[in-house]
Amino acid sequence: MTMLATKGKLELFILARQHFFWPKMEHDVKEYVKCYFNVDCEKHSIKVTWKVSPELVENAARLFLGHCVPSTFSVLPTGEGMATFHYNLNGCAIKKRVTGKKHIYSTNLTYRPNRKPKPAAISHHIKCVYIRPEGWIPPFLIPAYGSAEGHGGLVFHMALLNEDLTGLAKTSLFPLGSFIPIWAAVDQKDHQPLLLLLEECVAATTPELQSASLVYPIITKGCLADGKTGNSRFLPRYHSSAILLYLQSFKFALGEEVYIHCKLVAWDPEVFDIEKKACHYIKETGEWELLDDPSQSDLCKCCDSSCKPRLKRGVDSEPQGLVQNSVLGPLTIVENSETQIPTI
Repeated sequence: MTMLATKGKLELFILARQHFFWPKMEHDVKEYVKCYFNVDCEKHSIKVTWKVSPELVENAARLFLGHCVPSTFSVLPTGEGMATFHYNLNGCAIKKRVTGKKHIYSTNLTYRPNRKPKPAAISHHIKCVYIRPEGWIPPFLIPAYGSAEGHGGLVFHMALLNEDLTGLAKTSLFPLGSFIPIWAAVDQKDHQPLLLLLEECVAATTPELQSASLVYPIITKGCLADGKTGNSRFLPRYHSSAILLYLQSFKFALGEEVYIHCKLVAWDPEVFDIEKKACHYIKETGEWELLDDPSQSDLCKCCDSSCKPRLKRGVDSEPQGLVQNSVLGPLTIVENSETQIPTI
C-alpha cells in the first residue's frame, strides 16, 4: 500500500479507495486531491482549477463541480490535465445558506467514474463565505400563511421562512427542538424610517385568542422570554423595518395546530424605552441584550421582572406607535420520532 501512495497517481488512489483500506485512508486521499485544486471566490461567481493526472485526462467529462462539467479543459506539457470550472454562484446546484452576518455558498468537487446513483470516487467540499452586504434584503416580500392588516397607511407582514432564511417556508411541521424562523416587516413606502418591534407574542391553540385558549408566552414587553429557557434569539437586522425571530420549537400542544399571535409595533428607530425594545438573552454572558444597541442594554434588565413603565402625567397622550395584531399559522410541533414531514 505504501507503493500506491508514493507513486502519486490519482487513479491509483481511486482504485485503492474502491478495493482496499488502510488507516487514515480517507484523510490521505483528501490531502492528495487538495494539493491539486485551487478555489477563487469571486464577487458573483466561483472559479475552481483542478490539475489531474495524465491517466484521468480521457475521463475529463467525469469531473464535476456540483452538477457542472469543466467550463474549459486543457492538456499540460507534462501530460496532466487542467480542469477549470468558472460558474455563477446561482448555478451548478450550488447551495446558499444565510446566517446572521454571512452568505455561505457550498457544493462538492467530484470525480465520478460511474454514473449516479453510484457514489463519487473522489469528493471534496467547496465553500465560499461572504460578509452579508450592507442593506441586503431577502428575496421575498409576500407573507406565507400569516395575516396582518394595514393601519394608518402602513402594511404589516409576518411569515415563516425556510431554514436558510432565503425564502418562504415549505412546511408547517417542526420537530421539537428545531428552529422556526419568523420574519415580520412593515412597508415604509413614503413614511419616515420606522423600527419594527415584536412587543408581545404568544403561541396558542386557536386562531383567535380567547379566555379558554391554551397559550405559551414567547415575547413579553419586547423581552424574548423563551430565549432564557431555550435557545431562541433575534437575528441581526437587515433593515430597521424588519425583524427576524429565530424561535426554537418548544414543548407545547405537541401534534396539534398552533398559532403564533404577535403584537407588531412600528416605532421611532431613534427612541427606545422600557416597553419599546427588542431584548434577547445571551447565554454566553448570562445577560439580556438590546438587539439594536447593546450599549443601551440596561433597558432590558427589567426582563427578569415585569418591565412596568413609570407613571407619567398625561400618559394617555404619550405616543404608542402604530400597532397591528397579527397571527401566523397553523403550524405543528411534533416529537422527533415523528416521520415524514408534509409540505403546505
